[in-house]
Amino acid sequence: MRLRAILIWLGGALALIGLVWIAQGLGYLAWPRSSFMLGDRGWADRGAFVAAAGLVLVLLGRRMRR
Repeated sequence: MRLRAILIWLGGALALIGLVWIAQGLGYLAWPRSSFMLGDRGWADRGAFVAAAGLVLVLLGRRMRR
């Protein structure tokens, strides 16, 4: 199904974006150097929420029938 693929791809993209936000918020990823997100714990928290939402979408997509 097309919806299944969309959910898996969208969920994967959200999970990756969330991981980048977590890394930037915790100061592990200093890219780009002038980012306002660097070292801001709030962005790490938001990233965790986005990554979790992405994983939920991936799981929902994988549980759908083909």
